[in-house]
Amino acid sequence: MLLERTIIQLDIGPVSAATAQQLGQLGYLQWLGGLPGAADYRAEALRAYAMATPFIRVSPAVAVFCDLLVASVQMPPRALDLPAPFAARHRRGGALARRGLR
Repeated sequence: MLLERTIIQLDIGPVSAATAQQLGQLGYLQWLGGLPGAADYRAEALRAYAMATPFIRVSPAVAVFCDLLVASVQMPPRALDLPAPFAARHRRGGALARRGLR
């Protein structure tokens, strides 16, 4: 159920490359956090990839999610490019940016 929800949340259509990267990474972390502790990671990753594959062509965020799934099961293992959980926060403009005053 969490896998389906993750795919639906990522399948928002065309977005910028930076947004797709961020959403795909967050989707991967959400999916990973929802896996049961005793789950067979490789089998779950392949199942997630199979379910998400039909959405790759229309949703860049789903494509990033799938790229992470593929990279996570390749041998030899390597570190994935994921956001740090406590990355430095930065302001994005707040109310002034939303109103177009900035």
